[in-house]
Amino acid sequence: MKILIADDHSLMLAGVKQALENDHGFEIVGEAGTGPEVMPLIKRRSPEIVLLDLRMPGIDGLSLLQRIRVEHPEVKVVMCSVSTDPDQIQAAFKRGAAGYILKTINPLDLGSAIRQAVEGTAFHALGLPAMTEETVAKTAGLTDREIEIVKAVSMGLSNKAIAAELWVTVQTVKFHLTSIYRKLGISNRTEAANWALVKGIVTEQQVAS
Repeated sequence: MKILIADDHSLMLAGVKQALENDHGFEIVGEAGTGPEVMPLIKRRSPEIVLLDLRMPGIDGLSLLQRIRVEHPEVKVVMCSVSTDPDQIQAAFKRGAAGYILKTINPLDLGSAIRQAVEGTAFHALGLPAMTEETVAKTAGLTDREIEIVKAVSMGLSNKAIAAELWVTVQTVKFHLTSIYRKLGISNRTEAANWALVKGIVTEQQVAS
């Protein structure tokens, strides 16, 4: 696969190049060290994939991602960053990123992670240290029952179905959902499912399409 690498840190750029060259599944067709270099390089080199740093000088990664998706919709963009901020991860996916890879990932796993993102459109950050469900719940301030409801919502269950599953009333489910939305700073079931995916509470296979 033809890939263009965009990162403003020369050491990181060199490390990514070596990891992908050792993988033998990628042809590096271009390198960019600043945001403004990216679009002209895509036009000249026609990559299939752009591995894009979230923080690029000149034009930031999210802005570049949006431009690439509009001007070159055939190109898959995989974001690469040190940031584990769920808001930034979700922002990347909402703007059309095929994947989001943490720079802490083992270099030996980089090629596989890029392929997984491109072929499987993974809606979670790859290379993110695993958190237990208990830790996730505690960090977000959710109760065990609220985590159960987030899972059920992510799987596409209606309020009535959730109520029957948990032996509570529909009104109780609605009460819990209001509390969940407030604690997570979200407003609907889709955002709840996205949050659960990013946090690893549910898998892509479990989420209702």
